[in-house]
Amino acid sequence: MDKLMKGLSRYREGAYPKHAQLLETLGREGQNPKTLMISCSDSRVVPELITQSDPGDLFVIRNAGNIVPPWQRLNGGTTSTIEFAVVGLGVTDIVICGHADCGAMKAHFAPEGALDAMPSVKEWISHSTAAHSAVEACCGSADDGEKMDMLVEENVKLQLTHLRSHPCVAAALAKGDLRLHGWVFEIGAGAVRALDGKTDTFRSMDEVGEDIPVAVTGPQARSNQKAA
Repeated sequence: MDKLMKGLSRYREGAYPKHAQLLETLGREGQNPKTLMISCSDSRVVPELITQSDPGDLFVIRNAGNIVPPWQRLNGGTTSTIEFAVVGLGVTDIVICGHADCGAMKAHFAPEGALDAMPSVKEWISHSTAAHSAVEACCGSADDGEKMDMLVEENVKLQLTHLRSHPCVAAALAKGDLRLHGWVFEIGAGAVRALDGKTDTFRSMDEVGEDIPVAVTGPQARSNQKAA
């Protein structure tokens, strides 16, 4: 806490004055972010830092494993926040951002019973079990490091599938008002790979230039892109 309190003092003295006008406007007029980012709660993954975003730019959900449960009528925090972002805020892009060395993904390789003391965590991570099953079925002979890298990518793909099951997301995609993105953040390298929906592969963002890969886009948005 001592470090946090010192940081708060530095914020008030140094960082806040640089953003004072923007923050005053946001405080007075409210937020209008265009992007929802769903990332892991891992302390090494900071969406605003990775994207160099200003206050008001990102609407963020963080949870263990950057997981999106399939839609169901039983309410939950992630589901409600997605709905608010799409319907209430009208975001135009949603990014699911996984990362290297993810503890939630490592749990799939843990010994039997390792998560028995954390039943809620075990249940939550089960939303990524299908990704683990796909990796084991297709890449069972790979070493642990390769399997882990593959699982992180497969989990991003799986959560994008879950995301599309949410009625508000499906509707926005159908109208061409929304695009979905899948990212993997390499912590040590500070680099991002993005899922290209056309090839179903992850491409380095350092190499794509202005041709930003999109994982899923609606029919109307595709038509607009061709017309442009």
